[in-house]
Amino acid sequence: MSKLRLISDERYQVKPLVEAALEHELGLLEVGIRQTEHRLRTFEEKYQKPTSDFIAEYEQDQFEETLECIEWIGEHRLLARLHEKTEALRSIHFAN
Repeated sequence: MSKLRLISDERYQVKPLVEAALEHELGLLEVGIRQTEHRLRTFEEKYQKPTSDFIAEYEQDQFEETLECIEWIGEHRLLARLHEKTEALRSIHFAN
């Protein structure tokens, strides 16, 4: 567990500002997740296979490396990173 202590010389409460910033970032991540999922569905519909099958086949060198394949893999990896960041932000709790 990581701990972070914020100190401000300002008269304003820091907690509401940080909470708002975290909520804003979560909103941006959720938009990114929806957009990335949409792009993955586009690839899945075009190639008539789920991303998980494509990744497994690609890792076994069953696909020629094309720009579209690289984009598909990139979207898959991006989605994983977006989920990781979302989970990290959602795990933040403020101590009283």
